[in-house]
Amino acid sequence: MSPKTRQYLPYLSLIAATLLWASSFIALKVAFRVYDPMFVIFGRMFVATIFILIFLKPLRNLQYQKGDWKYLGFMGLCEPCLYFIFEAIAIENTSVSQAGMITGTLPLIVGVVAWLVLKEKMNLRTISGFVLAIIGIALLSAGSIVTENAPNPLFGNFMEFLAMITATGYIIMLKKLSYRYSSLFLTAFQAFTGAVFYLPLLFLPSTELTTTIYPLSAFAIVYLGVFVTFGAYGSYNYALSKIPANQAGAFINLIPIFTMIMGWLFMDDQLTTPQYFAVALVFAGIYLSQYKNGVAKSA
Repeated sequence: MSPKTRQYLPYLSLIAATLLWASSFIALKVAFRVYDPMFVIFGRMFVATIFILIFLKPLRNLQYQKGDWKYLGFMGLCEPCLYFIFEAIAIENTSVSQAGMITGTLPLIVGVVAWLVLKEKMNLRTISGFVLAIIGIALLSAGSIVTENAPNPLFGNFMEFLAMITATGYIIMLKKLSYRYSSLFLTAFQAFTGAVFYLPLLFLPSTELTTTIYPLSAFAIVYLGVFVTFGAYGSYNYALSKIPANQAGAFINLIPIFTMIMGWLFMDDQLTTPQYFAVALVFAGIYLSQYKNGVAKSA
């Protein structure tokens, strides 16, 4: 691999990750049509874990550092454990376009948390962008109408916002751990943790299990496990180990764009006129926080 190709590989990995994450909203909608959400989430974690076993040999060289269990545990609890619970509820109740829009606030939330917890500097531009994006999300939710794809959009959008909160914890811990562990190990740990966490939830009275195989929905679960859980997270974890977190986080802003396009193409998602105004506010907030004098922020 040439030095120039190696230089751009983290950024290509981030584009691939955001495309796959955007497609995951579509795949989840398809899988949830016939399978219980807990079964779908366990299935994707289980498939990803089995797939990762192929790469078991490279993981044998792992050198664990004492005390890291608490960081690894918190990372796994945030994502995939709590994150996918919130996202599953969100996808059941809102449209993929609206859920995708809310993911665009993730870099802003990460910035605010880093400011509050890590005492990192935050300028007025970033704070203003965060406030503007939150107002946009509120208007997006308030202007939602009940449809087949969004039976309870207000509640669903709130659940997706909670998913972004847990994703923030995941990103902060991942960056800390990426200096000591490979992206493959961190991806494998996430998949295995998710499979173990969701296995008991399959036996809850509220979980409906079925032995019927529905080809399209079953493929959606396999797709989520191999291409999204393993592929997207692996690509993002790799990129985060090579470039600063704020640069990697900025690429999350592509997810709303990709999701809206896919929602329109595959799910026939439609937004009302006030919601388009709300979307513009969210994008304006993201732009305001991520750009300065027309140039993207760097580390």
